Amino acid sequence: MAYLLLALFLVGFSLLARRLSSTFLSAPMAFMGFGVVSWWAGLVPEPFSEEMLDVVAEIALVLLLFLDAAQTDARALRRDHGWPVRMLAFGLPLGFVLGTLFGWLMLPGWPLAVIALVAAILVPTDAALGQPVVSNPMVPERSRRALTVESGLNDGMALPLVLLMAALVAAETEAPGGGWLWFGLKQITLGPLAGVIVGCIGGWLLIRAKERGTTSEIYEGIAALALAVASYILAQMIGGNGFIAAFAGGLGFGIVVRGRCEFVFEFTESEGQLLSWMAFYLLGAVLVPEAIAGLTWPVFALILVSLFVVRPLAIWVSLIGSDASPTTRLFFGWFGPRGLATALFALLVVDGQENGTAEMVQIVAINAVWISAVLHGITAVPGAIWYARRMRDQEDAAAHRPVAESARPLPRQSG
Repeated sequence: MAYLLLALFLVGFSLLARRLSSTFLSAPMAFMGFGVVSWWAGLVPEPFSEEMLDVVAEIALVLLLFLDAAQTDARALRRDHGWPVRMLAFGLPLGFVLGTLFGWLMLPGWPLAVIALVAAILVPTDAALGQPVVSNPMVPERSRRALTVESGLNDGMALPLVLLMAALVAAETEAPGGGWLWFGLKQITLGPLAGVIVGCIGGWLLIRAKERGTTSEIYEGIAALALAVASYILAQMIGGNGFIAAFAGGLGFGIVVRGRCEFVFEFTESEGQLLSWMAFYLLGAVLVPEAIAGLTWPVFALILVSLFVVRPLAIWVSLIGSDASPTTRLFFGWFGPRGLATALFALLVVDGQENGTAEMVQIVAINAVWISAVLHGITAVPGAIWYARRMRDQEDAAAHRPVAESARPLPRQSG
């Protein structure tokens, strides 16, 4: 019965997906909500567990990162890379520092190391929850590209920080070989290297096979999915970050096959969406009810501060001195939803802790995910419309702005 209801819900949502995309009800909200209802009605299949959620969410995140990167205009990104670089290099660490500071002020009874661990888990943003914005054609392409790159790379860059904070919480955990600095450097260098190698070589082989007629569109899509997973696995094997590798692999793959294998993107997008939907369903069915039961007012307030203050302030400061307008800074600051990466990191911490710390961290993280899914889902469509109008008004005003007196040519003097 439980499997039948889940299958029917998938069919029903798919039939209405296009209509629902213009409403406040996003796919993560719908499937997470259905998971909670299934738990309340006692209709969650017994095999569904945190272990299954971990696997499904990890695969879904890898595929979404690869696909989003593959569809990113890499040439335009090379020209206009300033915004995502600033948000990653300055916004991410500043968000961690601010999150730790506010957590220390708002949760005085919590150990500082646990608060820092929570701040690290809440730093990365989610590619799946950001889809309604980054896929909205009303939003300027440069802005969509910047958000895509940031969400694609910040979870991989945050993982070493999460592992370091988890090690500080668990005093018995030893530092990795070579120390944490060497570990972090390998994560952010070997990961992209593995991804680019797999993506570029895989894309080249796919083009050669297509030219020789040894493959077809269906198998091209399967190959692309396998390349995404291969990027992740190779990076893990050599000590790099798998999530960064998946995104870098998608960039390399997209550069090679762009304009020549468009069906690949359509095929992989369907599979990525399905896995993402299942991951949010499992979140709602397995973790959200327990997290809501443990939610306290101080934790709820900290989550709201993280969404409304920490992220917006960190992004605003990181873009000072750039050509990003105040409207763009505000838009980027708000649309940084917490999703699969935050949930995955929380599960990772649970696996490594045997005391009450794991439960405390998981309560904050999972509640942050569903609250973010609701708030960002509700505001995605109206927020994109508002931003598009503001940017269009600013462009019109700039086009009709009179030339400054100092810029006008001086009158010619006689004699």
